[in-house]
Amino acid sequence: MKRMFKKSETYLFLIIILFSVIITAINRSFLTLENFFDLAKSYSFMGIMACGVLVVIISGGLDLSFTAIATVAEYVMASVVISLGGNGLTCFLIASALGIALGLINAWLVYYVRIPAVIATIATMNIFYGILIMASGGKWIYSLPEWFSSFAQVRLFSLVNANGIEYGLSIITVIWIVVMLLTSFLLRHTVTGRGVYALGGCGSDRGPIERAGFNVRRIHAFIYAYMGFLAGIAGVVQALLVQTVAPNSIVGKELNIIAAVILGGASISGGAGSVTGTILGVMLIAIMNNGLTLMRVPSYWSDVLIGGIIIVSVVVNALRMKRQNVKVIDIEEQEVWAAKN
Repeated sequence: MKRMFKKSETYLFLIIILFSVIITAINRSFLTLENFFDLAKSYSFMGIMACGVLVVIISGGLDLSFTAIATVAEYVMASVVISLGGNGLTCFLIASALGIALGLINAWLVYYVRIPAVIATIATMNIFYGILIMASGGKWIYSLPEWFSSFAQVRLFSLVNANGIEYGLSIITVIWIVVMLLTSFLLRHTVTGRGVYALGGCGSDRGPIERAGFNVRRIHAFIYAYMGFLAGIAGVVQALLVQTVAPNSIVGKELNIIAAVILGGASISGGAGSVTGTILGVMLIAIMNNGLTLMRVPSYWSDVLIGGIIIVSVVVNALRMKRQNVKVIDIEEQEVWAAKN
């Protein structure tokens, strides 16, 4: 029990429960199964993106180009399936392949050219987005195939509310669940995943991780290719959710997604973070936005609350890390004293 309360995920979970109780007391329609399924579907895009951002942040990097990659992948995917036809699988293959290719450009800039990740990805964000705007002329795509709309309505199971309206577990939510499970497996049960944590833990000095036997070049390639892969998947999910494709609909959502990951306990300096925490971070943002909407509170208050919670979260994590470092120093001093005596 004592160990559980040392984890940031525990406190985040308690905050979510507190917010849920308060919002439900004000509006009873919040805490319903139908609202839960709707929230999970609506925030699948953010959840998928957050899993990719988590991997980058754990490694000690910061990718700001992921929304641009998602936008490009989404637009290219839609253009191809409208012109040449296809199906749901085709959509995801096109978008994810393009996302991986663009992600590897980031990996090349970070690893070989040695440009700091945040600067490299700001540059590629503008390049990718600028090329898309020039190529598309800023035109929106409205006429998506009928099968695309039908695919978005697929549910694994359906229920009926008191008004006779169907709801249930959407295929879009299932895609998010699969991404969460895949990311958790890669980080916790593979050598590459351990390498991601090790890379973030050693900071800018690659020597220790290389001496430990990790292939740093391969780890960098995985990090940014995986971010690109999930950005492509998220681009398709966004198109499924809104049933239109706009070249400017995703860019600008970076901060909320990064906020969800940081709220989940990921260290901005790298080396720490979990999929569970990231899911809770996304849930907190979703609950706050939905709750404020139900309470008819202006949307800008959501940004104020998220900003405040991020500051508190970062301060708490910093204090916890400082306390842990002090304990390590005390132990080392005791060992030195014992050795001398």
